[in-house]
Amino acid sequence: MKKWSLLYCACFFAVCLCPFAGMLQSQEEDTTAENRRLAEFPVLRTEEGEFNTEWLSQAGDYFQDHFAFRSKLVTANALVQGKILGVSTASGVIQGSDGWLYYKDSLADYLGTDLLSERSLFNIAHTLGMTQRNLEQRGVDFVFTIAPNKNSLYGEHMPYYDSVRITDENNLKRLQPYLEEEGVNYTDLYETFRNQTEVLYHSRDSHWNNKGAALASDQILTALGKEHVSYEEEAFEVRKDFAGDLDKMLYPEALTLEDEIYYEREPDFTYVQEVESNFDPRINTASAEKDGSLVMYRDSFGNTLLPFMAEAYGSAYFSRGVPYQLSDVETYQADAVVIERAERFLPEMAEAPPVLQGSTIVWDGEITETADNGISHIEMKSQGMLIQITGAVLPEYLETDSEIYLRINGTSVYEAFPMNVESEDTADDGGFCLYLGAEKLQEGPVTAEVMVRDGTTMKIISNQQIQEEVIK
Repeated sequence: MKKWSLLYCACFFAVCLCPFAGMLQSQEEDTTAENRRLAEFPVLRTEEGEFNTEWLSQAGDYFQDHFAFRSKLVTANALVQGKILGVSTASGVIQGSDGWLYYKDSLADYLGTDLLSERSLFNIAHTLGMTQRNLEQRGVDFVFTIAPNKNSLYGEHMPYYDSVRITDENNLKRLQPYLEEEGVNYTDLYETFRNQTEVLYHSRDSHWNNKGAALASDQILTALGKEHVSYEEEAFEVRKDFAGDLDKMLYPEALTLEDEIYYEREPDFTYVQEVESNFDPRINTASAEKDGSLVMYRDSFGNTLLPFMAEAYGSAYFSRGVPYQLSDVETYQADAVVIERAERFLPEMAEAPPVLQGSTIVWDGEITETADNGISHIEMKSQGMLIQITGAVLPEYLETDSEIYLRINGTSVYEAFPMNVESEDTADDGGFCLYLGAEKLQEGPVTAEVMVRDGTTMKIISNQQIQEEVIK
């Protein structure tokens, strides 16, 4: 009996040691299967030369991410949990019905929880309105569009979460009246897709398929008034060769390929530089037979949009950078700018206004003084070639649609972008951001009067020195 006990123990420990032994082999396929960054092997000493007190926990994280056969074991566990119990083992994936997968980042919006405040919605819309007006003054066309979450359009395959929805309202629906009020040239892709009789998103990916991308680009280019090829009547073939991003996260070693649309007519454009994929952070394209120049700020939904948009312009620049660097308009001599943002990223839009130098305004209305210090903080720092001034107004001095202005050194007045900020002293939706060229500021101390505009009245709520000397 003792002999069999020893043999059992030896077999048990041998099995346990297999993942360690396998780590001596190359684990390239295991470390690249999942759609996330895996832990790196920890160092014994920090950059300061001190002993790394977190070494053991970091080594544990490394082993958890790199033990042998990890991808296969992760997939096996996911198959048991997903196929038999109907639950997802990937923290970012929701297991729906009939083989559908959803991105968990969209769940709060779907349930109607943690919705943006009314002021935050104003911050997004007013920033877009300010951006559009600045571009139009320079003769540049502008379009803003939102790529709907998959469960906003096709929520019938969502699991039990549907029973705990708080409201059918979401940030996308609530934002639209503010966009209309600001006069933003907005292309409503939610309504466009909802009116289609066929499903245009992948069931195991978080994005639209190629036919959906063609439809979205057609709507955007029409809104820009740009002549382009419509793929609505173009012939296509269907191939079952598409592996979804959510499928890769959940079942890295047992992918279920699904249908993708391939048009017989390929978009006519070329890449200016070497491109690894359409998700590269910066991509330049050219189309010899076309004219015009496009700058497009996009996210992952723009991967499949890119060929259709690139084909319509003589030159195009596509950027995933945030905040949007609107100096790109001059760099690429653009006559059109498009901002595409996924619905689930709308909260981030409230936090990151574009990098765009403020323009002076002439104010002929009344200016009154309301408070000595109606702000929680204000600071100034260099940001590339510009000076950035940020701060936050105390909530008692702000209405939902209050505009925020800064008068610098008692002379020039500029409207600041409204934004959400992280602050312990005030509401997170009362922030502001202004970019100025250093040449706009005189040598010596810099003072700023923060003013809030309500209707025809401008109220000074703070007047203070924010820096002793401008760094030119």
